[in-house]
Amino acid sequence: MRGRPLRSLVGALLALLCMGLVSLSYRSSLSPQGVQETCRPSQTPPGPRELRLQDVFIGVKTTGAFHRSRLDLLLDTWISRAQPQTFVFTDSPDEALQERLGSHLVVTNCSADHSHRALSCKMAAEFDAFLASRLRWFCHVDDDNYVNPRALLRLLAALPQARDVYVGRPSLNRPIRASEPLPHNRTRLVQFWFATGGAGFCINRRLALKMAPWASGSRFVDTSALIRLPDDCTVGYIVECKLGGRLQPSPLFHSHLETLQLLGAAQLPQQVTLSYGIFEGKLNAIQLQGPFSPEEDPSRFRSLHCLLYPETPWCPQLVAR
Repeated sequence: MRGRPLRSLVGALLALLCMGLVSLSYRSSLSPQGVQETCRPSQTPPGPRELRLQDVFIGVKTTGAFHRSRLDLLLDTWISRAQPQTFVFTDSPDEALQERLGSHLVVTNCSADHSHRALSCKMAAEFDAFLASRLRWFCHVDDDNYVNPRALLRLLAALPQARDVYVGRPSLNRPIRASEPLPHNRTRLVQFWFATGGAGFCINRRLALKMAPWASGSRFVDTSALIRLPDDCTVGYIVECKLGGRLQPSPLFHSHLETLQLLGAAQLPQQVTLSYGIFEGKLNAIQLQGPFSPEEDPSRFRSLHCLLYPETPWCPQLVAR
């Protein structure tokens, strides 16, 4: 009887010894390289996706009085190259425009006048439509702007995607000042830079989401009324005074309030926006040789479009000699 417990104890010790040897043999079969291969991810995590034109929301502000004289020109030219990204915001229904744009014509409940409230009402509609789109960039232009989609994409792709970005052209050479109402009938003087809406500007989604408490829904109109300034000034006020951001000035945006003739023909393909209009009693437009005469094409938008996109069907084709 005494030999049986002893034999059992010896058997248990032998079993433990075998298990230890098996375990040691298993560990020794795993080289350091084998362990690294097991723990290494199967592929490198993807970085931010390359920006595409499809990631950009372009809002065009107009009014019923300019549908024929301005919008038809834009539809024939640059909008034809970026129609899926472009939405036109107006105050008047238009069957002809509806047929060409479909759901990309947005008829707002805003007034047709040029008051601060009417302009801010349309900007609010643009801003809300952008937020609902979930796209990465919001760019606003007026109905007298030509947008070069290629140059726009180059500019936006070069900007830091992980930071708040507000880019455009200031119309003043100094910050604008405004009186900001405070509680208990007090006010304070604030100053800030803003990008003129007449030249266009862009804001990335990261910044737009932070602007929402002052810019979404009816709050944009309320903010504009608070400082008694137009819609483009209100955007700058929200970015700089409420969020502590900064306008990034860009010389690639242009309005009719500057001397457009100073731009040389070689510079035109690099510009993001261009414009035309009456300034100081004279027609202010870019200078460009052909293919249309100034009488046929006073804005020079058709000639510019043929320079940028010569394959456009209605552009005069050069005959090889």
